[in-house]
Formats: sequence, structure tokens, C-alpha cells
Amino acid sequence: MQVKTKAIVLSSIKFQEKSLIVKCFTQSHGLKSYFVRDAFSGRKSNQKIAYFQPLSILEIEAVHKNKGTLENFKEIKISTPFQTIHSDIYKSTIVMFISEVLHHSIHEEEKNESLFDFLEAALLWLDNHDEIANFHLILMLETTKYLGFYPDISDMDMPFFEMTNGVFTPFHAISSLTEHESNLFKKLIALRFDNDQKVFHVIERQLVLKILIDYYMMHLDGFKKPKSVEVLKEVFS
Repeated sequence: MQVKTKAIVLSSIKFQEKSLIVKCFTQSHGLKSYFVRDAFSGRKSNQKIAYFQPLSILEIEAVHKNKGTLENFKEIKISTPFQTIHSDIYKSTIVMFISEVLHHSIHEEEKNESLFDFLEAALLWLDNHDEIANFHLILMLETTKYLGFYPDISDMDMPFFEMTNGVFTPFHAISSLTEHESNLFKKLIALRFDNDQKVFHVIERQLVLKILIDYYMMHLDGFKKPKSVEVLKEVFS
């Protein structure tokens, strides 16, 4: 089946000496993996590899056999070239981290156009703004809406957030955040990309990040703590 769609690059792994295996989240068919032959050979190899940087937004034509094997690209072009993401150390570190989060979070080979549209809009926002210290936190929380475990905020006046059921409660349970942690989590829930990015101190931001990673690990089978989290902490410390 020939397919024409947008795709967000989640990861690329070198295969043997010259080729790549590229995992993409496509607008039309969800998660797909592609084999790129001779990505590291020929005059256009640098151009080929540049397509597959983390979270690049592509327009692709591909052949989908839908047999659980690697698919193949026919045509690739950048949908919207990033102006700052790959040259700004803060933004490129965030993108490296977010791509790893999404790599461990999105498992379905089925269309989730609302999630795709949200991620595309968020990445374009990141590329065009400079106050971005909480971007990864907001994106992780908002992504849970599309993955099915966004917190129930109907009782946000309650003092404790219980992680297993994703609800605010009057009593502290084993799986609850402390009252201080719950208050930080409430702050995050109220945040939007355009809000004041100085709402958290460095230590608070790291604590909120830990809460989010723990929350993902509780609710997503196979989710692993991203290796790039230490780099992220170092860059934003």
C-alpha cells in the first residue's frame, strides 16, 4: 500500500555499516519503522541523515506492507525546517529527552491524529520561543491526555495526589505524593507553554520531572526511565 503522510522521527539506529532503522510516529498510521538503505554512503548521505534527527517533522511517501516488518520510504522531505532546535543546546537537549520519552510511550500501530497534531504544534512552538524551561514537563503531562492517563482534576482542592488511580484525595496513601509534591503537580497542571517559565526553581523542576517519570512508569507497560534525563538535569541546573 502506498502512503503519503507526515511523520515525526522518534529514533534512528545504525544498522550494519551503511543503513538506518528509523522509527516514526506517522499522522496516518501511528507507529511505523522504516529501513533506510545506504544512509551513510553516497554524495547525499549527510542530507539523508539530517532527515532523521530526533523529532524532525517529515513529509513522506512510503510503501506499507503492514506485515510487522520494516517498511520502506519512497520520498522524504522536511515538512517544516526547524530554525533553532538543533542549534540551541537547551532545545536540542529537550528534544533528545522528549524523543526518548515518546519512543518508550507510543506503541500502537494505529492512527492517533490528535496526538500527532498536538506534538507537531508543540515542536513548532518550541522552535519559535526562547522561554522553554518547563516545556518538557508540560508536554509530558499533556501527552497523557492522548495516551489515556491524564490526572482526574475534579478534586484538585484535595491535598494529596494518588499516583495509581491518578486522583486527588483527602488522605495520604502509600502511592500518594506528599502535600508539597502534590502542590507542585497542581502548579504543573495549571501551566501552559506561554506561561511564566520561572514558576519552578531548579530543584522543584527536577522533582516534578521525577514525579512525571514515575507516573509514566506506573501507567505504561514497558516505559523506562530515559537515559537522557541526566543530561537534561545537567543542562538545566
